[in-house]
Amino acid sequence: MKKMGLNELREKFLSFYESKEHYRRQSFSLIPEKDKSLLIINSGMAPLKPYFAGLETPPSKRMTTCQKCIRTGDIENVGFTSRHGTFFEMLGSFSFGDYFKHESLNWGWEFITEVLQMPTDKLWATVYEDDDQAYNIWKNEIGMPEDRIVRLGKDDNFWEIGTGPCGPCSEIYFDRGEKYGCDNPDCKPGCDCDRYVEFWNHVFTQFNRDDEGNYTDLAHPNIDTGMGLERLACVMQGVESIFDIDTIQYVLDGVVKKSGVEYKNGEAPEDISIRIITDHLRSMTFMIGDTILPSNEGRGYVLRRIIRRAARHGKVLGIEGPFLADLCDRVIDISGKAYPELEEKRKAKRAKILIQREENRTKQAEHKKQWQQKTTLTGLKKCSIQVYFPKLNEQKTTPTGLKKCYWRQ
Repeated sequence: MKKMGLNELREKFLSFYESKEHYRRQSFSLIPEKDKSLLIINSGMAPLKPYFAGLETPPSKRMTTCQKCIRTGDIENVGFTSRHGTFFEMLGSFSFGDYFKHESLNWGWEFITEVLQMPTDKLWATVYEDDDQAYNIWKNEIGMPEDRIVRLGKDDNFWEIGTGPCGPCSEIYFDRGEKYGCDNPDCKPGCDCDRYVEFWNHVFTQFNRDDEGNYTDLAHPNIDTGMGLERLACVMQGVESIFDIDTIQYVLDGVVKKSGVEYKNGEAPEDISIRIITDHLRSMTFMIGDTILPSNEGRGYVLRRIIRRAARHGKVLGIEGPFLADLCDRVIDISGKAYPELEEKRKAKRAKILIQREENRTKQAEHKKQWQQKTTLTGLKKCSIQVYFPKLNEQKTTPTGLKKCYWRQ
């Protein structure tokens, strides 16, 4: 298995599906179009829902994309685990009523074993427990040994969200080796240990579920596959954390250089802060690249929260003054070729201006909070005067006068 960089992997995937007559589309914006159910695009198929629902005609019955995504539901885990990030890229191949399971699984196997040259003895597959068709494709057409094809239940291998189109799925796993396993002699995909990494999900949308929970066959089944680019890069580069892959490591190195703090890739508070800033730099740069502005509501508030959170962790590292604006250049350096909108914002200095402005607002908000904690209207402690107004320390300043002076400053 040849080690490949993240940018190379993205291009390999998109080019492969182009060779299979898929229309290659640039990533959709992070701002959803005609979809009020989403604040920000959070999956590869989210922008394609109108095509799957039959509301719009796709440019081709076959498509492939690498979609930029933002998820903040588990933002508190970022920096503490090896796989969580608020920003990620999702590789996808899609069929709108054209091909189905046979092509999806066979092409998937061709890509990972011939193009990426993954060792076949490290690969496992899971299928929905009642999906004999997918099971037989893995066993009889692809030739995967039966003991590496695992049937799992509805919670693991059936995709549905309420009513509407739904169906079984088949996931592909990479075996990282026994040292990542557990004591269970029957350890295999579906186990909670870290040995088996799921990196590609093939969803077979073949049913429609009604309000009463009944399933009927769709006249034109669809294919929706999704593979996290960062997770694939972890497998191909033989690293355990997304923060160790080449492109994200480049951003992280910039944070380390700026802070002057040694990164030990551990659980120390400084290491966690470095990882949080690294991830948040990617999110804020891509969000501003899609014209999202910091604000107090909607996706603008998501951006504001991300910038301010990163700025606070900069203080943990001892970084003085605004610093995020300069580091966003590192994100553009390694992603600008694939996402030209980032280079456009760099030329206009739009990202730097917005991020630096928000950093300054964060600092002002923290000063206000400190002031409120250290002072009262009836009496001001000496330490407050020394912290905020050293020149006024020897003057006889009343609480009211000092308060007015503070707000002017």
